[in-house]
This record gives sequence, structure tokens and C-alpha cells, in this order.
Amino acid sequence: MPIAPEHRWFYPIDWRELSQVIRFTRAQGRCEHCGRPHGQEITHLGDGTWWDAERGIWHDGRGRRVRGLPPPQALEAGQLILVGIPPAPRLPVTRVVLASARLDHDPSNNRPRNLAALCQRCHMLYDADEHRRRRWSKVFRLHARGDLFD
Repeated sequence: MPIAPEHRWFYPIDWRELSQVIRFTRAQGRCEHCGRPHGQEITHLGDGTWWDAERGIWHDGRGRRVRGLPPPQALEAGQLILVGIPPAPRLPVTRVVLASARLDHDPSNNRPRNLAALCQRCHMLYDADEHRRRRWSKVFRLHARGDLFD
């Protein structure tokens, strides 16, 4: 994942190598929260439930097996109309990209136990509170700066 120039100072000089070790050596190319595989296109239901084509099973947003759901081909083909489930025209497909995330949001803490390999969905969910805090802070600063000149 590219690093924005204004955030470059948050990362050590060897971040690329450190991230590579976390994502592909320790996590073996899978999200450490939900198990999604890096670089593959996965079929999902939009609520975190995703189809693991390698194992032939559905997983929930935490990587646990979901029972009772038919394969995506059955959902798309409309074979479940008799059960009362309407056919899905086309299930969404997403390419999974792993990134190394800091679990404590501290830019200076680059210890391996503080880093996790997360897919884009898990990363956004994990960082949601921090993103809200930063957005509020930015809006607050903009309003405060505006008050100086009014």
C-alpha cells in the first residue's frame, strides 16, 4: 500500500521489509483477523461473510466457519427460490490486499507484536475510531483557524 508523502515520517526506513515479514512470513499471506488470502478475488455477501474457494466454505467477518449457506454458484443461479431466498443477480467480488497495521496506533511502536497483517476490511474496521478522532480533530482545527480571522 503506498504511503502518502505527508505520512512518510511515521514509518521507519525499513518499513517495506518489516511489512513484508509481517504479512507474508508471519501471517503466511492471510489476514490475521478474518483469514482472507492476499491477492485473491473473493466473493462476499457485503456483511463480512466471504467464500473461501480454497476450502469450499463460507467464513464470517472473524474468520469462523458459517454453516447453512450454499455455495455462491447456487445463490447466483437462483436454485434457492423454493426455500424463499431470492436469487442474487451477481454476488460482489473484491480483491484482497493485506497491509501491516499498528495495533496501538502509535507511529513510533514498530515492534512485531504491535503489528498485524490485516485485509482492507479488517484494517478499516480496526482503525474506525482513530479515523473518527482524526477527522473530528481536523474539523475542529479548521473551525478554530477560521475563528481567528473572523
